[in-house]
Amino acid sequence: MLTIDAAILEAIVAHARRDHPDEACGIVAGPIGSDQPTRHIAMDNAERSPTFYRFDSMEQLRVWREMDDRDEEPVVIYHSHTATEAYPSRTDVGIAQLPEAHYLLVSTREPDTTEIRSYRIVDGVVTEEPVRVVNAGVDQHAVQSYMFGQSPAEVDYECPAGS
Repeated sequence: MLTIDAAILEAIVAHARRDHPDEACGIVAGPIGSDQPTRHIAMDNAERSPTFYRFDSMEQLRVWREMDDRDEEPVVIYHSHTATEAYPSRTDVGIAQLPEAHYLLVSTREPDTTEIRSYRIVDGVVTEEPVRVVNAGVDQHAVQSYMFGQSPAEVDYECPAGS
């Protein structure tokens, strides 16, 4: 299960919306071995593409060195899909290199709803996992606009945007 702070999730969604119609990408770092995402790092999509993302190699080197200096590791690797559901493509699976990371996908295909789903990708096998949002500070039963789910038709947890 991915447990993530609402403020970090909102920053990821804001980055995805800002970069739309291109895919957005970035990471959330956390203390080594903790599985706790604590520091959001929005990165540039070197491809500037609506269908593919790639970290800029110089930016990635700088970010990974910074994480090393801070005793951090990438806990979440995220990117957006601009026209499809939040499910890893074959390309996404092929470039997934960190089996311990959570791969968070954000679909920005709908202007009023943001679909967010998280996966573990190990040896080419994709396993969806629940997303638990903490510090949301909202009524969980209020009108919703974030959608978390096991499939687009089944919602496990929802959290209002902008709260």
